[in-house]
Amino acid sequence: MNENIYRWMAIAIFVAGAGISAYHRQKAERAGGEKIGSRVEGWVIRTGLRFFGFALWLGVFTYMINPDWMTWSQFQAPAWFRLTGAGIGVIADLLSFWVFTHLGNNVTQTILTRKDHKLVTDGPYRWVRHPLYTMGMAAYLSFSMLASNWYIAALAVTTFLILSRRVPGEEARLIERFGNEYRNYMKRTGKYLPRLGMWL
Repeated sequence: MNENIYRWMAIAIFVAGAGISAYHRQKAERAGGEKIGSRVEGWVIRTGLRFFGFALWLGVFTYMINPDWMTWSQFQAPAWFRLTGAGIGVIADLLSFWVFTHLGNNVTQTILTRKDHKLVTDGPYRWVRHPLYTMGMAAYLSFSMLASNWYIAALAVTTFLILSRRVPGEEARLIERFGNEYRNYMKRTGKYLPRLGMWL
């Protein structure tokens, strides 16, 4: 299959996902009317996310502009593998819409919550506490499969690991705000996937 076909698939998936995210985040910012800072996360997490996140986006954008510029990190993969990546990307976009629709105006860029933050426990949050992280990981792994690119895959995993370092602080603040309601919610849900064991 021609590389440009994979490229246009990547563009379509990226534009749809980015559009969903941007719309709901801007809507939440307008409704909240408050500036949520990121300094509370600490400089290590903040710097790591900016550095590796930028490198990840750079790889994705470079591939979408001209796949030839990313051939240095491309690996051989059969068409079914790359098309599976496209399928995962579509699922990630649908999951993104599902997550943001239920999260509503509670979404923020950091571990801080809004003044009128509500605990969401329906939709995807019925089973998973942090489906946005799951969706993001799925989206970028789909790009790495679609582009058959180890650089994008490695940075997706690295960025996810840094994001996961935010979770303890995020959940501590939610416990502080919602108390036993959130503790009980944690007992019946998985962190990134539906609960299958204590490691989730």
